[in-house]
Amino acid sequence: MVSGKTLHQLFEVQAARMPDRVAVSGADRALTYRELNAEADAVAARLRAGGAGPDRLVGLCVDRSADLVVGLLGILKAGAAYVPVDPAYPADRVAFLLDDSQVSAVVSVSRVAECLADCAAPVVWLDRETEAPTAPTAPATVEESRESDLAYVIYTSGSTGVPKGVLVEHRNVVRLFEQTAELVGYRADDVWTLFHSISFDFSVWELWGALLHGGRLVVAGTETVRSPELLHKLLADEGVTVLNQTPSAFRRLAGASTAALPALRLVVFGGERLDVKLLEPWFARYGDERPALVNMYGITETTVHVTARAITRADLDEPGVSPIGRPLPEVTLHLLDEDGSPVADGTPGELYVGGTGVARGYHRRPELTAERFRTVGTGTDTVRLYRSGDRAVRTAGGEYLYVGRADDQIKIRGFRIEPGEIEALLADDPRLASAIVVPQDHGEGDVRLTAYLVPPPDAEIDDEALGRLVAEVFARAAGALPEHMRPSAYRLITEVPTTAQGKVDRSALPSLPHRQAPAGPAGGGAELTPTQQQVGAIVTEVLARPGIGLDDDLFENGATSLAFMRVVASVNRRWKLSLTGAELYAATVRHLSACVDAQDSK
Repeated sequence: MVSGKTLHQLFEVQAARMPDRVAVSGADRALTYRELNAEADAVAARLRAGGAGPDRLVGLCVDRSADLVVGLLGILKAGAAYVPVDPAYPADRVAFLLDDSQVSAVVSVSRVAECLADCAAPVVWLDRETEAPTAPTAPATVEESRESDLAYVIYTSGSTGVPKGVLVEHRNVVRLFEQTAELVGYRADDVWTLFHSISFDFSVWELWGALLHGGRLVVAGTETVRSPELLHKLLADEGVTVLNQTPSAFRRLAGASTAALPALRLVVFGGERLDVKLLEPWFARYGDERPALVNMYGITETTVHVTARAITRADLDEPGVSPIGRPLPEVTLHLLDEDGSPVADGTPGELYVGGTGVARGYHRRPELTAERFRTVGTGTDTVRLYRSGDRAVRTAGGEYLYVGRADDQIKIRGFRIEPGEIEALLADDPRLASAIVVPQDHGEGDVRLTAYLVPPPDAEIDDEALGRLVAEVFARAAGALPEHMRPSAYRLITEVPTTAQGKVDRSALPSLPHRQAPAGPAGGGAELTPTQQQVGAIVTEVLARPGIGLDDDLFENGATSLAFMRVVASVNRRWKLSLTGAELYAATVRHLSACVDAQDSK
């Protein structure tokens, strides 16, 4: 790989070397490097005709398909940077991302057009080739892309209640693959999965890990992402060699099947804390030689990964420790105390990251950029550091161990969540003085959010009024927040526990939720069939949420992938069936009941 090049320029090198090799495949179709390059060129031309160019932002709102890769690559080839917008996000969230980023256009497909109904920017539809955006005419000459141009802007949760966009340049991403070449040993016959949401920067690693090295990228569909059994089948059928997973997702995958995956040579963990002890069943079954397991640490603001550590069976002897290893080449790590002074080995400190992976800053947030991205030193000896908010310890041997957060930030399935953003939304109700959001671990990596609602002093809220309040607050959250940011339980508290410093003592909050949300008609009722009643009871028990309606999407009502598979497992045990998730294209009580009746009658 040659420094100084952009991502799409490096892709074009691979397309010239092996034009007939399959580059990307999805449930809809497969594209060779030549075909992907040509389709992306066509998208780029349409975008440039609309005025796209260096450091201009273009929204990317496409479902999980080969089209997603075509659109992303086309945006980069136009010289612009992509802003990922998940079509599954609520309309308010989509509107905020497009408005705050001030995109000049949006690339999308007709099948998700509904989420762009209020979009003011021109839309380039990938499946409507004759259309072009109505926007300013293209410049007379197309400016050559540079490594210092923006590649993407990924939005993360904001502690002040407003999400923030991280500005990442081409050179930030290119350095990542240069610095991990020896670690990964990239090969042209590698098969990678695009498993993670394009709104999560783990997807950057997955996508370019394949396309910059002549490999094949398999786009995992929505149902496959939700089902560990379907994912295991995809890995086996496609001969996947490099798999990237958050630790919680990998635990579910490891428990989905005992069948071997002979092609798999490397598993990379990232996105959340790794508890090595939970890998014990995996090591007992497969050992630690193949596939190799590597834990990597990083932040969106430092471009995916900055450290790496091979994980072996020997690490089981250190329970409770989360090793993140040593910094990648050209990455510097600094552990500092509250006064900004270095801490000694063995002493926890806040992690500051320097090096070529540090992003440009935050989009349209100069104050926050100045706060989190700091230049230290004097004269020519200055270095730019990102203050991560993570706490770590450096051992005497020079390795780093992850300790936790220096603030209240939460990670769920790899997504960074600032409780302040959710709290600000929930507290925007005249019946409430404030709200407090905390994570609760339900075991096996199943982390859910609980919201504590605080009324004004002397307010009186009876049980009926509380029920209405919870339902309305829940509806507000469902309409504005992505699924991973929605609380699944609510409790009314009249007093907020505080520390000696006057801050909220989250550890002293009541542990049991008062109300699951929302209440509804669904657990039973005379109008339901016996199967629907029993399936409804299983859903209520597993999700700990009464009142889910017959046609309510379980994932939109607090179910995680792990919880959903528990529902399926309970249904299989009750009726002695073998549902795997493939039949469950609709995650509702009605559809699951229909699948039970269909199989039970055979």
